Amino acid sequence: MRNKRTYSIQDLGLTRRETNILQGLKTPEQIQDYVSRLKNNEEPDGDTCLSVRQVLRKKHAHCIEGAFVAATALWMQGYPPLLMDMKAKNDDDHVVALVRRGRYWGAVSKSNHVWLRWRDPVYRSLRELAMSYLHGYVSARNHIALRSYSRPFDLRKRDPAQWATNEDSCWDLAWDLDQSRHYDLVTPEQARKLRPHDKVQLRAGEIIEHP
Repeated sequence: MRNKRTYSIQDLGLTRRETNILQGLKTPEQIQDYVSRLKNNEEPDGDTCLSVRQVLRKKHAHCIEGAFVAATALWMQGYPPLLMDMKAKNDDDHVVALVRRGRYWGAVSKSNHVWLRWRDPVYRSLRELAMSYLHGYVSARNHIALRSYSRPFDLRKRDPAQWATNEDSCWDLAWDLDQSRHYDLVTPEQARKLRPHDKVQLRAGEIIEHP
């Protein structure tokens, strides 16, 4: 049976130094800047799902790893630590940390590419927010790949030892996020008719932040 406890910031188990780094990021925009400055985790030794502690130590991350860090920093500034997973066809998922100001949703996003990045909290629903990523989500075969998005995944309901201080990869949590409730963005018929990117868009997609 899954643990139904709700955890608090005091349960994170981070060191004073780790806490100070994240508490020093006072706004979602500053959190995004920090996550963007992290080098891209190219996983040279195989697939990883690094915890917050490991990311702060190694100073690199890919999307879900950056989302762990961003959600933790947001939590320290009074935002709930929420993740959203986006599923794609023939491509990797993308995970963001959700930001809500009033009624409106935005996202902190770790991506080395131009399309799947920060979103200002101006979207009236999570569907609107996820839709803003649709046309930038292109598979290696030049197909628009994004298909669905998850309901908010609340890290307060998961033991921080799984994702904040874990010294192994955080696959259990990643699996649960992957298996959480998702909602379709397009119908199968719409998906078949999505137009591939043209040459200009493909060139723009080659822009990366960290070589």
